[in-house]
Amino acid sequence: MAEIALTAMAHSYEKEPAGPEDYAIRQLDHVWEKGGAYALLGPSGCGKSTMLNIISGLLAPSEGQVLFDGKPVNHLSPRERNIAQVFQFPVVYDSMTVFDNLAFPLRNSGLPKAKIRERVNEIAEVLELEPLLHRKARNLTADEKQKVSMGRGLVREDVSAILFDEPLTVIDPQLKWKLRRKLKQIHEQFDITMIYVTHDQLEASTFADRIAVMYEGRIVQFGTPTELFENPNHTFVGFFIGSPGMNLIDVTRCPGGVQFGNTRFPLSEGVMKRLAETGSDNLRLGIRPEFIELTEPNPDSCPAIVEDVEDLGTYQILTAQLEGQGLKVRLSEDIQVERKQVVHLHFPARWLKLYVDEFLVEASP
Repeated sequence: MAEIALTAMAHSYEKEPAGPEDYAIRQLDHVWEKGGAYALLGPSGCGKSTMLNIISGLLAPSEGQVLFDGKPVNHLSPRERNIAQVFQFPVVYDSMTVFDNLAFPLRNSGLPKAKIRERVNEIAEVLELEPLLHRKARNLTADEKQKVSMGRGLVREDVSAILFDEPLTVIDPQLKWKLRRKLKQIHEQFDITMIYVTHDQLEASTFADRIAVMYEGRIVQFGTPTELFENPNHTFVGFFIGSPGMNLIDVTRCPGGVQFGNTRFPLSEGVMKRLAETGSDNLRLGIRPEFIELTEPNPDSCPAIVEDVEDLGTYQILTAQLEGQGLKVRLSEDIQVERKQVVHLHFPARWLKLYVDEFLVEASP
């Protein structure tokens, strides 16, 4: 396994890119540490698969370098980089048995037969492929074929990293959670560097220790699932992570804080100091639905009108109008509210986030 570093790396599919909008990946520096379990999360078209293909060597970056343990590998093929990659759709040899599919990369490496048998059986046990080892791959379901494809990537012990490009797309929904846990188990057992590309925040959170969130060709935040949820560094992270995502409100400056309409939100001295250092008026206030509180009327609460209530079984999602601004509030199932009812909302200062030009403003040290 290897530490993978991207330095001043950027990529465009245009021969002569005219500006940032022509880049699939905008210039960035990033490090995937040795032995980590990482997810690369973002919507379609944000550059996830492009980045994965650059790491593997299937694609050469337009600019910058890819380093494995500090050594440039831009000129090396995927084979020379010793990368295993599992794609969105299964890649198997239909005429071979499951055993031979799993053994294929080990035989190419010249391992002894006894070691190949031991390793194949070990991975087959983890992925629950043992009953299928002697069946031809052509007779397998799509789910089973993808498990074989994943197993062929996992079977090698000498790889620099294993890259997964949305590998559970064809997997039956009932098996997805189980396979995510299996991958996590394999990582913990074998300590392999793994990078898992997905657009599904649940997949990312279940599999990864740390998640890189991509947006418009950039990694806008890299952190644990808790960090991404509680302290999103970019408005996109706030919106994309969570169900529903973060409430984002356009606000303007006012003495001691920010406001929209007649509703004012005081800010700490540290945040106010940072705000004074920027001349931008692109200001947004964010708070997650989970952190807005329903209270009795008091000087710190804001009256809002209930527009809709969605009962989702173990909790409710309330949509409320506050001075024309629609807000989502997550409530426990036992709280009784009705449409057109006036409720009083409290916004705890701890969970209010101010964004300037879409990036989080944090208090000056």
